[in-house]
Amino acid sequence: MPADAGGATPILSVRSLSKRFEGLLALGGVSFDVEKGQIFGVIGPNGAGKTTLFSCIVGSLVPTSGEILFRKRRIGGLPNDAVVRRGVVRTHQIVRPFREMTVAQNVSVGALFGRGKRRGAEAASRVAAVLETTGLSHRAGALAGTLTIGELKRLEIARALATEPEVICLDEVMGGLNPSEILAAMALIRTIRDAGVTVLMIEHHIHAVVGVSDRILVLNFGEKIAEGTPREVVADPDVVAAYLGDETNPLLEECVS
Repeated sequence: MPADAGGATPILSVRSLSKRFEGLLALGGVSFDVEKGQIFGVIGPNGAGKTTLFSCIVGSLVPTSGEILFRKRRIGGLPNDAVVRRGVVRTHQIVRPFREMTVAQNVSVGALFGRGKRRGAEAASRVAAVLETTGLSHRAGALAGTLTIGELKRLEIARALATEPEVICLDEVMGGLNPSEILAAMALIRTIRDAGVTVLMIEHHIHAVVGVSDRILVLNFGEKIAEGTPREVVADPDVVAAYLGDETNPLLEECVS
């Protein structure tokens, strides 16, 4: 984490956030802070409420109760386009490109309609910079429908970055990737953070999220069961019981404290 990030006022604060779907409690009173410049991991079993949390943060879902603050201003309940204009964006676990458009055209949508609302040469410059960052420059003219899964995951990140976010929420961007692609994705996430964008990430590749995160939040059945550094989280008995499932977990020795 950058040296100036620690101890700062949180860029994102979630307070007692709950979301109900009729009789189902998907999130129950979840609270946490994310400081500017952090990589903040969110883990938990399937159905723990991770994607619901992201959907509430970015305005795809309206919380039942609780508060979401971005730079001390309430964003909970705002529509997605308003949240993006303020500087918070997400990717999707199931990639959603415009498959009959080129890679560059897909990324240009974010540049044109994101926070910067760039036009002409400014939009083209933004697209070129994002393609360079995500390693897709050589595929700029290819139709999105022809990309590999690894390239599609990077395109999803590129489209989000083109909106010029301060906070990006990455939803399982490593899903379906091979080991070398996972390492490349970890490097890309660090690059995004080093460029000044705070990162929240949902990820099932536990070695990856432990290896890249500054702090980790653990959800189970819609409730927070742990939060802390990677070392603290993987050693937590509640996390072991609910998610890691091995009291002799070798991750403990691999964590960065």
